[in-house]
Amino acid sequence: MDQPKIKLTFCGGVEEVTGANFLLEISNGNETHKILIDCGLTQGSRFADAKNRAPFSYDPATIDFLFITHSHIDHIGRIPKLFHEGFKGKIISTPETRSLAYPMLLDAERIMDEESREHGILPLYDKKDVEASMTLWHGILYEENREIFNGVRVVPRDAGHVLGSAIYEIFVENKKIVFTGDLGNSPSPLLRDTEIVTGADYLIMESVYGDRNHENKEETRAGLKNAILQTIKKGGTLLIPIFSLEKTQIILYEMNNMVEKGEIPIVPVFLDSPLAIKITEIYKDSSYLFNEKAREIISSGDDVFHFPKLRFTPTRMESEAIANAKSPKVIIAGSGMSTGGRITHHEKRYLSDRKNSILFVGYQAAGCLGRQIQEGVRRVDIDGDSVDVKAEIFSITGYSSHKDRDGLVDFVENTASTLKKVFVVMGEPKSALFFAQRLKDYLGVEAIHPEEGETFELS
Repeated sequence: MDQPKIKLTFCGGVEEVTGANFLLEISNGNETHKILIDCGLTQGSRFADAKNRAPFSYDPATIDFLFITHSHIDHIGRIPKLFHEGFKGKIISTPETRSLAYPMLLDAERIMDEESREHGILPLYDKKDVEASMTLWHGILYEENREIFNGVRVVPRDAGHVLGSAIYEIFVENKKIVFTGDLGNSPSPLLRDTEIVTGADYLIMESVYGDRNHENKEETRAGLKNAILQTIKKGGTLLIPIFSLEKTQIILYEMNNMVEKGEIPIVPVFLDSPLAIKITEIYKDSSYLFNEKAREIISSGDDVFHFPKLRFTPTRMESEAIANAKSPKVIIAGSGMSTGGRITHHEKRYLSDRKNSILFVGYQAAGCLGRQIQEGVRRVDIDGDSVDVKAEIFSITGYSSHKDRDGLVDFVENTASTLKKVFVVMGEPKSALFFAQRLKDYLGVEAIHPEEGETFELS
């Protein structure tokens, strides 16, 4: 019997960190099945930019399955567009990813609608497309071995990146193709460690931090504590631009511990993000997926996401009232790269005062406002206004939800003996190319940095 023919096409998520979109085509005789892994927005500029509006490089109506590794918008943000243009297949992810994806997509749709009105263009999709997409969504549990069509099985493993994140092992006859999605920076304060993968023939993996390592956990925690204490000492306001998913929950968890141990004074802390507030509630309901230490703390009766003087400010009126609260204070708000959301309003207000500070705890894509501030630009444009940057700038990378260089190499090493090829994706070119070379030098595996649109035969 002839072996199935397998083609892998890189439709997005290469030569950049965002916009994940990979197409696997499996042909057996006259029958061809098409599987997408992720369908994300390109980020770092406005959501509704030209690249996100570009037609898909395949016919959405021909896609049988869409597997979602996790619910960050750069992995799910174009799903409603995919539906709008004809996709009627099955979307498959862990139940937690589905729960998180709904508020994430609604928030993305809201932002794109606002931007479209501002610029006089049609939005990428509307709320009806979001709602309709959710009806195609099906759950799959970690370790579940599911046959999706004859001779092809899928098993999700815990990626440890964000709640519900999955590595997909796809078995085609005697071949094992692994899509990592984003790999968690284990050990995490909250989540379980990334599962080990062995026996892979082909590995499609991220490389966000493929060229550098994070600080160690002690340095990371000390960095957060120092930024808080230094700002309080100056009597200022600390801004933390943050991603609503995972990063917010980790920062709240760490601050809760610091407050309880008396390491930082009790000052007003505002979580100024309706999306982050919703996602924090989903995390609370999903603590069964947390690591053992976090579950033990919760079982003792501690609300790990709450401490004295922490206020959630879901409404615009509550958000605007933060300006009336006396400093010192801490404002945690989205978006994580300062590309929109409420953080930009706070940046306008507080960046030009030396007694204030801004702390970056997540990846800042090239060209985004957060990256400009982080790199020391002394004057930035925020919503058409020129703002001087005089606030003190702090950055810590250890709270990244991504593995660093050594963690990524360790992950590959577990399956290096069986690998035919590694495709290095989801990283800026410098990081991806460095990581691909490191895999060749240290593990002796064939590692490729593909170009967008490039297709490879895996048969």
